[in-house]
Amino acid sequence: MHDDTEVAVLRLGHRPGRDDRMTTHVGLTARALGADRVLFPDNAGQSLETVADITDRFGGPFEAELIEGPQGIIRNWEGKVVHLTMYGERVQDVADDIRAAHADAGESLLLVVGSEKVPFDVYEEADWNVGVTNQPHSEVAGLAVFLDRLFEGRELEREWVDADRHVIPMETGKRVEATEDESASDAE
Repeated sequence: MHDDTEVAVLRLGHRPGRDDRMTTHVGLTARALGADRVLFPDNAGQSLETVADITDRFGGPFEAELIEGPQGIIRNWEGKVVHLTMYGERVQDVADDIRAAHADAGESLLLVVGSEKVPFDVYEEADWNVGVTNQPHSEVAGLAVFLDRLFEGRELEREWVDADRHVIPMETGKRVEATEDESASDAE
């Protein structure tokens, strides 16, 4: 992580009490679908704790951190900035260019996911403003679709290291097992 080709997700803004669950889901989606780390606003400590706990239990590598001044992160990012917004260019029209910048040219990517109204300078500073659909939708859905397009489904085969437990895929029911073949919870 933090190498030249990292993919980081920046949660831009967090309204305590209103955005707690959504901010947490931005972090969990970033982790599950191939990003290397998530950057939360400094008032999103509860989301940080949840994502760190999930990473501890279900494996990594993945980092979550609190930051001050998200505008400075965008402005000083050494790599390319992708702002996910329903007002942006269609993902199907720009995904190949973004993937080429990341994978072929070795550029790190900062994926900016909004919360409340996004300041216009974010649109100006981004290398790409990308919409997964130009219809109102959840920022979590936008992030998930974008990451899947970026990694072309390879993130779904990821191997997790240092996991205490893992989910056993089943047609029905739920099953989570300890990684040492001890059942953490049985099928329900």
